[in-house]
Amino acid sequence: LMPEPLDKAIRSIGLEPHAPQKGTLVVFPDPCGYLFRDKHAREWAVQDRVVFVCGHYEGIDQRIIERYATDLVSLGDFVLTGGEVASMVMADAIIRQIPGVLGASESLDEDSHGASGLLSYPQYTRPEDFEGEKVPEVLMSGNHAAIAKWRRQQALQATRKNRPELFAQAELSKADLDLL
Repeated sequence: LMPEPLDKAIRSIGLEPHAPQKGTLVVFPDPCGYLFRDKHAREWAVQDRVVFVCGHYEGIDQRIIERYATDLVSLGDFVLTGGEVASMVMADAIIRQIPGVLGASESLDEDSHGASGLLSYPQYTRPEDFEGEKVPEVLMSGNHAAIAKWRRQQALQATRKNRPELFAQAELSKADLDLL
């Protein structure tokens, strides 16, 4: 995208070139950027505002990036036709970190990539029996300690199987090792 229209658009929201504003992030989604992680969503959720500047096809004139970008961010090792979808993904991850957005704030800790750094445990709903496949008995037991232990074991196993690089970074206790 050409620099003049973008520069005018960015200035129209009160930003000036080479003058970062406290509490404002100017994010350029770009496959050359660092990988967006849940930790970024948590950090960005406390900012006053996050501005996404989205390129399309070949991207944005480098001079605009150098003038305004506080962050050049990628969602992964692939290329999209534009930054709009990446921005929506990041915005959703950020918004759910804002207090009051989720019904129960402890959900953030239990979700994949939450406080433990592990993936989430499997979820089950009613009916208890669906076409011969049953909810694990422990979840129907009412034994909260046993349920917590089962959930932790499932999270550990899922992370080890599906995301070994996350598992390798996880801080595991002796109890965790016993569950495996």
